[in-house]
Amino acid sequence: MQPLAAEIGRVVLVGAGPGAPDLLTVRAVRTLAGATVVVHDGLIDPAVLDFAPAARRVDVSKRRARHSLPQAAINALLVAEARRGETVVRLKGGDPFVFGRGGEEVAACVAAGVPVEVVPGVSAALGAAAEALMPLTHRAHASTVSFVAGTCQALGEQDWSGLAGKGRTLVVYMGVTNAAGIADKLIADGLAPDTACAVLERGTLPGARVVRTLLADLGGAVEQHGVVSPALLVIGEVARLGTTDAAVRELTCAC
Repeated sequence: MQPLAAEIGRVVLVGAGPGAPDLLTVRAVRTLAGATVVVHDGLIDPAVLDFAPAARRVDVSKRRARHSLPQAAINALLVAEARRGETVVRLKGGDPFVFGRGGEEVAACVAAGVPVEVVPGVSAALGAAAEALMPLTHRAHASTVSFVAGTCQALGEQDWSGLAGKGRTLVVYMGVTNAAGIADKLIADGLAPDTACAVLERGTLPGARVVRTLLADLGGAVEQHGVVSPALLVIGEVARLGTTDAAVRELTCAC
């Protein structure tokens, strides 16, 4: 038997931002305070979870080559908890609709007749670039910015033409592991090997750093400096801009 409409709870997808707890929006904090269940990713700072002190926590962490729950199971979990009358916050790093699979979760809720809302968050690219004082667009350097995922299978078959080059900034999410392959692909597609690049590691989190290099040396720079996720690749002239402040450790690779 289906529950009565009055018994159905709701699901709210909340963007937790790039990492620092004080970058959550006011609406995100208010929503967390009213949650009875929080279904969260693995990179969420524990201080963010403290905004939902009364909520039951469910960790659905995803790591490269290891998923605690398949996406379909996460979708089903959200629906099941809401049908029990819970106020479910699906807490996601960055913004739910920027490489967060939020569209799939919203679709599952809509198909099940479960009320669903989305609270946007500061995307990782915006937060990390802001900390590094690195504008992703700049009147003198770039009038276009594109975001791509670097974990796509069959990367060589992806069409990235026109996403990088003069007057453009390309930001690659989840590209650290395949940084060398991404550089090779872009060079093969005609991008100059001496194109400026920056790796923004742990943006807004303790230990944040910026590694600057050239496209031809990108894979070597990531390896030499032991860069690990979370990190973003920024490719384009704006990668030469930004902080030299000691608050964000800055490295230049001569690979």
